[in-house]
Amino acid sequence: MKVLIIGGTGLLGLEAARQLLAKKQQVIGLALPPLPVGVTLPPGYQVIYKNYLTMEDEELLNLMEGVQALVFAAGIDERVEGRHPIYDLYDKYNIQPVIRLLGLAKQSGVQSAVVLGSYFTYAQRLYPHWQLDKHHPYIAARIHQMEAALKYAEDGTMNVAVLELPYIFGVQPGRQPVWTILLEQILAMRKRTYYPKGGTAMVTVRQVGQAIVGAIHKNHGGNAIPIGYYNMTWKQMLTLFHRHAGIERKIVTIPVWIYRLGVSAIVKKKRRQGIEMGLDMVKFSNVMTSNLFIDKNEGSKMLGVKPDDIQTAIASSIHLSMEAIKGKTLVKMKSE
Repeated sequence: MKVLIIGGTGLLGLEAARQLLAKKQQVIGLALPPLPVGVTLPPGYQVIYKNYLTMEDEELLNLMEGVQALVFAAGIDERVEGRHPIYDLYDKYNIQPVIRLLGLAKQSGVQSAVVLGSYFTYAQRLYPHWQLDKHHPYIAARIHQMEAALKYAEDGTMNVAVLELPYIFGVQPGRQPVWTILLEQILAMRKRTYYPKGGTAMVTVRQVGQAIVGAIHKNHGGNAIPIGYYNMTWKQMLTLFHRHAGIERKIVTIPVWIYRLGVSAIVKKKRRQGIEMGLDMVKFSNVMTSNLFIDKNEGSKMLGVKPDDIQTAIASSIHLSMEAIKGKTLVKMKSE
Protein backbone atom coordinates (compact mmCIF):
# COMPACT_ATOMS: atom_id res chain seq x y z
CA MET A 1 0.00 0.00 0.00
CA LYS A 2 1.14 3.54 -0.80
CA VAL A 3 0.30 6.15 1.84
CA LEU A 4 0.59 9.94 1.69
CA ILE A 5 0.85 11.78 5.03
CA ILE A 6 0.15 15.52 5.14
CA GLY A 7 2.16 16.81 8.08
CA GLY A 8 4.60 13.98 7.61
CA THR A 9 7.34 15.18 9.98
CA GLY A 10 5.05 16.28 12.81
CA LEU A 11 4.79 14.48 16.13
CA LEU A 12 1.92 12.25 15.00
CA GLY A 13 2.54 12.10 11.26
CA LEU A 14 6.11 10.87 11.68
CA GLU A 15 5.05 8.23 14.20
CA ALA A 16 2.41 6.97 11.76
CA ALA A 17 5.07 6.84 9.04
CA ARG A 18 7.37 4.75 11.24
CA GLN A 19 4.66 2.25 12.00
CA LEU A 20 3.51 2.01 8.38
CA LEU A 21 7.07 1.50 7.18
CA ALA A 22 7.53 -1.25 9.77
CA LYS A 23 4.60 -2.98 8.05
CA LYS A 24 6.40 -2.69 4.69
CA GLN A 25 4.12 0.02 3.32
CA GLN A 26 5.37 2.72 0.93
CA VAL A 27 5.06 6.08 2.67
CA ILE A 28 5.43 9.63 1.36
CA GLY A 29 5.35 12.62 3.69
CA LEU A 30 4.50 16.20 2.77
CA ALA A 31 5.82 18.65 5.36
CA LEU A 32 7.01 22.16 6.10
CA PRO A 33 10.73 22.56 6.81
CA PRO A 34 12.76 22.43 8.92
CA LEU A 35 13.09 18.93 10.29
CA PRO A 36 13.56 19.41 14.06
CA VAL A 37 17.12 18.99 15.29
CA GLY A 38 17.66 15.46 16.58
CA VAL A 39 14.95 13.84 14.45
CA THR A 40 16.04 10.98 12.22
CA LEU A 41 13.76 9.90 9.42
CA PRO A 42 13.23 6.14 9.17
CA PRO A 43 14.89 4.37 6.23
CA GLY A 44 12.77 4.41 3.09
CA TYR A 45 10.67 7.40 4.14
CA GLN A 46 10.35 9.91 1.31
CA VAL A 47 9.62 13.42 2.59
CA ILE A 48 8.79 16.33 0.30
CA TYR A 49 9.31 19.71 1.95
CA LYS A 50 6.56 21.89 0.50
CA ASN A 51 3.55 23.84 1.75
CA TYR A 52 0.47 21.94 0.57
CA LEU A 53 -1.61 25.10 0.98
CA THR A 54 0.28 26.82 -1.84
CA MET A 55 0.65 23.81 -4.15
CA GLU A 56 -1.46 23.69 -7.31
CA ASP A 57 -4.13 21.01 -7.63
CA GLU A 58 -2.24 19.41 -10.50
CA GLU A 59 0.89 19.04 -8.38
CA LEU A 60 -1.08 17.44 -5.55
CA LEU A 61 -2.85 15.11 -7.98
CA ASN A 62 0.50 14.02 -9.37
CA LEU A 63 1.68 13.33 -5.83
CA MET A 64 -1.44 11.24 -5.15
CA GLU A 65 -0.94 9.04 -8.21
CA GLY A 66 -1.02 5.43 -7.06
CA VAL A 67 -1.77 6.42 -3.46
CA GLN A 68 -4.25 4.15 -1.68
CA ALA A 69 -4.45 6.01 1.65
CA LEU A 70 -4.24 9.66 2.73
CA VAL A 71 -3.56 10.88 6.28
CA PHE A 72 -4.23 14.49 7.26
CA ALA A 73 -2.00 15.11 10.30
CA ALA A 74 -1.68 18.87 9.88
CA GLY A 75 -3.71 21.89 10.93
CA ILE A 76 -3.75 23.99 14.11
CA ASP A 77 -5.28 23.61 17.55
CA GLU A 78 -6.86 25.83 20.19
CA ARG A 79 -3.49 27.26 21.25
CA VAL A 80 -3.61 29.48 18.16
CA GLU A 81 -5.31 32.78 18.96
CA GLY A 82 -5.81 35.88 16.82
CA ARG A 83 -8.08 38.67 15.70
CA HIS A 84 -11.83 38.23 15.50
CA PRO A 85 -13.21 36.13 13.91
CA ILE A 86 -10.68 33.48 14.96
CA TYR A 87 -12.94 30.85 13.33
CA ASP A 88 -11.66 32.03 9.95
CA LEU A 89 -8.13 30.92 10.86
CA TYR A 90 -9.35 27.47 11.91
CA ASP A 91 -11.35 27.30 8.69
CA LYS A 92 -8.24 28.09 6.66
CA TYR A 93 -5.99 25.51 8.30
CA ASN A 94 -8.37 22.77 9.45
CA ILE A 95 -11.52 22.74 7.32
CA GLN A 96 -10.70 23.98 3.83
CA PRO A 97 -7.57 21.78 3.52
CA VAL A 98 -9.64 18.69 4.35
CA ILE A 99 -12.28 19.62 1.77
CA ARG A 100 -9.65 20.23 -0.89
CA LEU A 101 -7.38 17.27 -0.13
CA LEU A 102 -10.13 14.68 0.25
CA GLY A 103 -11.76 15.97 -2.92
CA LEU A 104 -8.51 15.50 -4.81
CA ALA A 105 -7.96 12.14 -3.13
CA LYS A 106 -11.36 10.92 -4.27
CA GLN A 107 -10.59 12.14 -7.77
CA SER A 108 -7.32 10.18 -7.66
CA GLY A 109 -8.95 6.95 -6.54
CA VAL A 110 -7.63 6.98 -2.96
CA GLN A 111 -9.44 4.25 -1.05
CA SER A 112 -8.96 5.38 2.55
CA ALA A 113 -8.55 8.74 4.30
CA VAL A 114 -7.75 9.42 7.95
CA VAL A 115 -8.22 12.88 9.50
CA LEU A 116 -6.78 13.65 12.92
CA GLY A 117 -9.46 15.50 14.82
CA SER A 118 -10.33 16.33 18.43
CA TYR A 119 -12.28 14.60 21.18
CA PHE A 120 -14.23 17.81 21.59
CA THR A 121 -16.44 16.54 18.75
CA TYR A 122 -17.01 13.43 20.85
CA ALA A 123 -17.95 15.69 23.79
CA GLN A 124 -20.48 17.47 21.57
CA ARG A 125 -22.22 14.14 20.91
CA LEU A 126 -22.17 13.20 24.60
CA TYR A 127 -23.32 16.57 25.92
CA PRO A 128 -25.29 18.40 23.19
CA HIS A 129 -26.83 20.69 25.84
CA TRP A 130 -23.39 22.26 26.37
CA GLN A 131 -23.71 23.77 22.86
CA LEU A 132 -19.96 23.57 22.31
CA ASP A 133 -20.36 24.48 18.65
CA LYS A 134 -22.15 27.70 19.63
CA HIS A 135 -19.73 28.96 22.28
CA HIS A 136 -16.29 27.84 21.07
CA PRO A 137 -14.96 28.74 17.58
CA TYR A 138 -12.29 26.06 17.75
CA ILE A 139 -14.75 23.30 18.61
CA ALA A 140 -17.21 24.54 15.98
CA ALA A 141 -14.41 24.33 13.41
CA ARG A 142 -13.52 20.78 14.47
CA ILE A 143 -17.17 19.75 14.16
CA HIS A 144 -17.38 21.29 10.69
CA GLN A 145 -14.09 19.64 9.72
CA MET A 146 -15.47 16.25 10.78
CA GLU A 147 -18.74 16.78 8.91
CA ALA A 148 -16.88 17.88 5.77
CA ALA A 149 -14.58 14.85 5.88
CA LEU A 150 -17.34 12.29 6.40
CA LYS A 151 -19.27 13.55 3.37
CA TYR A 152 -16.60 11.98 1.17
CA ALA A 153 -17.57 8.52 2.44
CA GLU A 154 -21.27 8.84 1.65
CA ASP A 155 -21.16 7.22 -1.81
CA GLY A 156 -19.15 4.24 -0.54
CA THR A 157 -16.12 4.72 -2.79
CA MET A 158 -13.74 5.92 -0.07
CA ASN A 159 -13.43 5.03 3.62
CA VAL A 160 -13.03 8.08 5.86
CA ALA A 161 -12.11 7.97 9.54
CA VAL A 162 -11.95 11.06 11.75
CA LEU A 163 -9.95 10.13 14.83
CA GLU A 164 -11.22 12.08 17.85
CA LEU A 165 -7.98 12.45 19.77
CA PRO A 166 -7.75 13.39 23.46
CA TYR A 167 -4.65 14.56 25.34
CA ILE A 168 -1.51 13.05 23.84
CA PHE A 169 1.77 12.37 25.64
CA GLY A 170 5.15 11.62 24.13
CA VAL A 171 7.85 13.68 22.47
CA GLN A 172 9.74 14.29 19.30
CA PRO A 173 13.32 15.51 19.75
CA GLY A 174 13.59 19.19 18.83
CA ARG A 175 9.84 19.89 18.94
CA GLN A 176 8.24 21.81 21.80
CA PRO A 177 5.56 19.78 23.61
CA VAL A 178 2.07 21.25 23.90
CA TRP A 179 2.43 20.79 27.65
CA THR A 180 4.91 23.66 27.99
CA ILE A 181 2.09 26.20 28.39
CA LEU A 182 0.36 24.30 31.21
CA LEU A 183 3.67 23.66 32.97
CA GLU A 184 4.48 27.38 32.83
CA GLN A 185 1.11 28.14 34.42
CA ILE A 186 1.77 25.62 37.20
CA LEU A 187 5.23 27.01 37.91
CA ALA A 188 3.82 30.55 38.12
CA MET A 189 1.49 29.57 40.97
CA ARG A 190 4.45 29.07 43.36
CA LYS A 191 2.89 28.13 46.75
CA ARG A 192 0.02 25.89 45.69
CA THR A 193 -1.23 24.40 42.44
CA TYR A 194 -4.87 25.38 42.05
CA TYR A 195 -6.97 23.40 39.61
CA PRO A 196 -10.64 22.48 39.25
CA LYS A 197 -12.21 19.05 39.53
CA GLY A 198 -12.54 16.96 36.38
CA GLY A 199 -10.33 14.82 34.22
CA THR A 200 -9.48 13.65 30.75
CA ALA A 201 -8.81 10.74 28.46
CA MET A 202 -5.28 10.36 27.15
CA VAL A 203 -3.11 8.29 24.83
CA THR A 204 0.55 8.08 23.89
CA VAL A 205 2.04 9.17 20.58
CA ARG A 206 2.71 5.51 19.78
CA GLN A 207 -0.96 4.67 20.33
CA VAL A 208 -2.05 7.44 17.95
CA GLY A 209 0.23 5.92 15.33
CA GLN A 210 -1.41 2.54 15.90
CA ALA A 211 -4.88 4.09 15.56
CA ILE A 212 -3.90 5.72 12.26
CA VAL A 213 -2.57 2.44 10.87
CA GLY A 214 -5.69 0.61 12.02
CA ALA A 215 -8.02 3.21 10.53
CA ILE A 216 -6.24 3.01 7.17
CA HIS A 217 -6.71 -0.72 6.90
CA LYS A 218 -10.18 -1.11 8.39
CA ASN A 219 -13.14 -1.04 6.01
CA HIS A 220 -15.37 1.20 8.13
CA GLY A 221 -17.19 3.43 5.61
CA GLY A 222 -17.30 6.83 7.24
CA ASN A 223 -16.97 7.26 11.00
CA ALA A 224 -15.83 9.59 13.74
CA ILE A 225 -13.94 7.32 16.14
CA PRO A 226 -13.14 8.34 19.74
CA ILE A 227 -9.58 7.35 20.61
CA GLY A 228 -8.75 6.96 24.28
CA TYR A 229 -6.92 4.40 26.40
CA TYR A 230 -6.10 5.91 29.78
CA ASN A 231 -8.27 8.14 31.97
CA MET A 232 -7.03 10.38 34.78
CA THR A 233 -8.47 13.09 36.95
CA TRP A 234 -6.67 16.42 36.73
CA LYS A 235 -5.27 15.81 40.21
CA GLN A 236 -3.81 12.46 39.17
CA MET A 237 -2.29 13.99 36.04
CA LEU A 238 -0.89 17.04 37.84
CA THR A 239 0.63 14.82 40.52
CA LEU A 240 2.72 13.25 37.76
CA PHE A 241 3.55 16.71 36.37
CA HIS A 242 4.80 17.75 39.79
CA ARG A 243 6.89 14.63 40.21
CA HIS A 244 8.66 14.91 36.86
CA ALA A 245 9.14 18.68 37.05
CA GLY A 246 10.55 18.48 40.58
CA ILE A 247 7.70 20.54 42.06
CA GLU A 248 6.94 19.91 45.72
CA ARG A 249 3.68 21.51 46.72
CA LYS A 250 0.06 20.69 47.41
CA ILE A 251 -2.53 20.43 44.65
CA VAL A 252 -5.73 22.19 45.71
CA THR A 253 -9.03 21.42 43.98
CA ILE A 254 -10.87 24.72 43.65
CA PRO A 255 -14.65 25.25 43.30
CA VAL A 256 -16.01 25.77 39.80
CA TRP A 257 -16.99 29.38 40.55
CA ILE A 258 -13.40 30.26 41.47
CA TYR A 259 -12.15 28.65 38.26
CA ARG A 260 -14.66 30.67 36.25
CA LEU A 261 -13.65 33.86 38.01
CA GLY A 262 -9.98 33.24 37.20
CA VAL A 263 -10.45 32.45 33.54
CA SER A 264 -12.89 35.36 33.17
CA ALA A 265 -10.04 37.73 34.01
CA ILE A 266 -7.89 36.07 31.32
CA VAL A 267 -10.64 36.37 28.70
CA LYS A 268 -11.20 40.05 29.49
CA LYS A 269 -7.48 40.79 29.23
CA LYS A 270 -7.27 39.05 25.85
CA ARG A 271 -10.26 41.00 24.57
CA ARG A 272 -8.69 44.29 25.61
CA GLN A 273 -5.67 43.27 23.55
CA GLY A 274 -7.92 42.55 20.56
CA ILE A 275 -7.30 38.81 20.79
CA GLU A 276 -10.01 36.19 20.37
CA MET A 277 -9.47 32.74 21.84
CA GLY A 278 -10.63 29.52 20.23
CA LEU A 279 -12.31 28.49 23.47
CA ASP A 280 -14.56 30.68 25.61
CA MET A 281 -12.81 29.69 28.81
CA VAL A 282 -15.74 30.68 31.06
CA LYS A 283 -18.26 28.51 29.21
CA PHE A 284 -15.55 25.87 28.72
CA SER A 285 -15.79 25.18 32.46
CA ASN A 286 -18.49 22.61 31.61
CA VAL A 287 -15.86 20.57 29.80
CA MET A 288 -12.97 21.38 32.09
CA THR A 289 -14.71 20.31 35.28
CA SER A 290 -16.13 17.07 33.88
CA ASN A 291 -14.48 13.68 33.62
CA LEU A 292 -14.25 13.61 29.83
CA PHE A 293 -13.18 9.98 29.73
CA ILE A 294 -13.16 7.54 26.80
CA ASP A 295 -13.47 3.78 27.18
CA LYS A 296 -10.75 2.09 25.11
CA ASN A 297 -13.41 -0.30 23.80
CA GLU A 298 -15.21 2.56 22.03
CA GLY A 299 -12.66 2.82 19.24
CA SER A 300 -9.06 2.20 20.23
CA LYS A 301 -9.21 -1.58 20.56
CA MET A 302 -11.17 -1.87 17.32
CA LEU A 303 -8.28 -0.16 15.51
CA GLY A 304 -5.62 -2.32 17.12
CA VAL A 305 -4.33 0.12 19.73
CA LYS A 306 -2.21 -1.68 22.33
CA PRO A 307 -1.37 -0.84 25.96
CA ASP A 308 1.59 1.50 26.34
CA ASP A 309 3.62 3.13 29.10
CA ILE A 310 1.64 6.32 29.73
CA GLN A 311 3.74 7.14 32.79
CA THR A 312 6.95 7.26 30.75
CA ALA A 313 5.21 9.23 28.00
CA ILE A 314 4.09 11.85 30.53
CA ALA A 315 7.57 11.98 32.07
CA SER A 316 9.26 12.58 28.70
CA SER A 317 6.71 15.29 27.84
CA ILE A 318 7.35 17.15 31.09
CA HIS A 319 11.14 16.83 30.91
CA LEU A 320 11.24 18.32 27.40
CA SER A 321 8.74 21.02 28.41
CA MET A 322 11.07 21.99 31.26
CA GLU A 323 13.95 22.27 28.79
CA ALA A 324 11.82 24.58 26.63
CA ILE A 325 11.01 26.75 29.65
CA LYS A 326 14.71 26.95 30.48
CA GLY A 327 15.42 28.31 26.99
CA LYS A 328 16.18 25.33 24.78
CA THR A 329 15.40 26.18 21.14
CA LEU A 330 12.64 23.93 19.87
CA VAL A 331 10.35 23.97 16.85
CA LYS A 332 6.89 25.31 17.71
CA MET A 333 3.52 25.02 16.00
CA LYS A 334 3.39 26.96 12.76
CA SER A 335 0.54 29.36 12.00
CA GLU A 336 0.12 32.83 10.55
